Amino acid sequence: MASDSFGRRIGPGFSVIKQHFERMLWRSRFLVMAAVVTSLLISFAMFYIATVDAWYTLGYLFEYASPALTGEERTALRGSMVAHIVEIVDGYLLAAVLLIFALGLYELFINEIKTGEETTVSNNVLVIDSLDDLKTRLAKVILMILIVRFFEYAIGIHFESPEDLLYLSGGIALIGLALYLTHASEGHGLKG
Repeated sequence: MASDSFGRRIGPGFSVIKQHFERMLWRSRFLVMAAVVTSLLISFAMFYIATVDAWYTLGYLFEYASPALTGEERTALRGSMVAHIVEIVDGYLLAAVLLIFALGLYELFINEIKTGEETTVSNNVLVIDSLDDLKTRLAKVILMILIVRFFEYAIGIHFESPEDLLYLSGGIALIGLALYLTHASEGHGLKG
């Protein structure tokens, strides 16, 4: 007669049920494939959207070079182009987050991606060893998205008082602190 992990005797029927249940639990990890495939598809969609936006933004270059534009119109067009470029960067960063998320989930739950482990790029970005590693990598890219968003909003701010400038300065200081803390958490902080 077999025994369980506590040393208790169990019958052969229970052992068979236990084996089937454990096999079912182990195979349930393949449910993660839904998140992997969906994240990949959305990532591809975001890359496509950002690329189309970039293509149309490049079209503004010819308009910007037009001698018919007044200085005021050129300044307005420049501001619009910078805002579009920031949105494009934001789109590409979001696509990268989704791609890293999909690859990380696959490596954690399904199987290692052997093809990518042979390149130097994979060591920097794509090899995920644990759930904490995945969360750390995603947090870094999400922080970059937030910084880009802050920059996007800062471009559109109309300063009406010195207090507005102080708020912007405080926001920039907090971003600097967030970047420093992120960098320091990797062991690159001050040595003391």
